[in-house]
Amino acid sequence: MDEAAMEAVALRSLANLPEEFRRYLGDVVVRVQDLATQEMLESVGLTHPMQLSGLYTGRPIDNKSVWDVSDGTPDRIYLFRLPILAEARERDIPVERLVHHVMIHEMGHHFGLSDDDMHALEDEA
Repeated sequence: MDEAAMEAVALRSLANLPEEFRRYLGDVVVRVQDLATQEMLESVGLTHPMQLSGLYTGRPIDNKSVWDVSDGTPDRIYLFRLPILAEARERDIPVERLVHHVMIHEMGHHFGLSDDDMHALEDEA
C-alpha cells in the first residue's frame, strides 16, 4: 500500500467517526510518511523508527482556549507507513484495520482521551 492509498484509508476512518467527534476535528491534518524522523522518535522516548506507527502533534482540544494565538501550524496526525505495513503482516491483520486503529488512537490524543476512551471509540466506529 502506497502513501496515497494509506491516506485514503485514514480519511475514511475520520469520515466514519460519530458526528459529535467529527465536528471537533477542526483543521487536523493527516500525513502519511514512510518513517518517523529522529526528532519525532525522541519526542515520545523511542529510538528506532519501526517502533512508531502513528503520532499526534499539536495541542489537545481540552487544553485549547479561544484566547490562544495560533502559530499557523495545524494539529497533525502522522501515520508511518513502513511500521504499519510490517505490524499488519506480522499480526496477519488487514492493513486497513491497523490504520483505523492507529487513527483512533491518535485522534484520541487530539481529544485528550484516555486509552480506555480510545478503545471504546474504536469499537463504536
